[in-house]
Amino acid sequence: METTRGTASDLFDPDRVDADALADGGSGSSGSGGSGDDHGKGRGDDGSGRREKRRNRKVLVAALVLLLVPVLAVGGYLAWLNHLVTDNVKQELLLPDASGPGALPTLPDGSVVTQPAGNGTNYLIIGNDAGPDRVGARSDVMVLVHIPADHSRVTLIHFPRDLYVSIPGKGKNKLNAAYAFGGAPLLVRTMQDLLGVRVDHVAMLGFEQFKAMTDAVGGVDVNVEEPSKDNGYDFQVGTMHMDGDMALAFVRERKQLSEGDISRGRRQLAFIKALMLKTLNKDVLLNPVKLGQFADAATKNLTVDQHLDVGTMRSEALALRDIRGGDIRFITAPFTGFGTSPAGASIDIVDEVKMKDLGEAIRNDELNSYQD
Repeated sequence: METTRGTASDLFDPDRVDADALADGGSGSSGSGGSGDDHGKGRGDDGSGRREKRRNRKVLVAALVLLLVPVLAVGGYLAWLNHLVTDNVKQELLLPDASGPGALPTLPDGSVVTQPAGNGTNYLIIGNDAGPDRVGARSDVMVLVHIPADHSRVTLIHFPRDLYVSIPGKGKNKLNAAYAFGGAPLLVRTMQDLLGVRVDHVAMLGFEQFKAMTDAVGGVDVNVEEPSKDNGYDFQVGTMHMDGDMALAFVRERKQLSEGDISRGRRQLAFIKALMLKTLNKDVLLNPVKLGQFADAATKNLTVDQHLDVGTMRSEALALRDIRGGDIRFITAPFTGFGTSPAGASIDIVDEVKMKDLGEAIRNDELNSYQD
């Protein structure tokens, strides 16, 4: 039997006989030789019941279509967002070769430090302040982000660039010299050996990206611990709302602060916390324009390691969606004071005992019990 397919508009036409009605033995207002009416009456139905069922089915279909429109729209937006991020993010060899030396942390005697299973994930964020007239050979920002296996909190550990450490194959020098000597892979090896902890992923970005991200979310509220004046901005103790330019001036300043680069590191962590909280706020997450602008700013010129793909980044972000201010902790890598290197450079002297404790806490996913 030949049937006629309906058009989209037919979904909303309650008087049209559909294929389901024909399958039930019904027809139009008349049938061949009048047998259609006789068949209907034989079932104790004058036809009005079937028409009511058809109307109900059409109302249901119409409702489903109306519900699917926004769902498909959101799906299309998310597909565009995924495409945008995928196009922006670049992958490079930022981690040591898995089959070569330095893939895992080692002790001074060369033995490998065993890493327990299910002990969370460690991300190394490397930032630099290189401008158009500067060569960004050394890393200005080194933050190790530890996310426990249950994603219940986030710990950000600032490593001062002047920490005097052992760099594999290069002797002792400032921590940020490791990046100058051998890029991200050598910096990763240096930090792994310093802590006895594996670095799982690396992300590299510049200060200008922080500025763009800040503007994309409409500014952030940052806690200011120490006052300073820079580039026309007067930073006062307390919470201050900052746009991108103001935030950039805030995280760059160190000469006016009590502990120089150490204090600047605390400012950077305070800013990162403010940005994280603003990004996870529903005003951003549920605003397609703001979310799109932030995703573009955050991933434009972002470089990640060879194993960190967009799918992993998205899954991690979703797993952290319930994080609040009290779930984010700041730590400064332990040091005992300031000194001078044999070459006459100002250095921060590592607190060997506390650094070992910090490494064990990270390695065993027990940072909640670590006392800094």
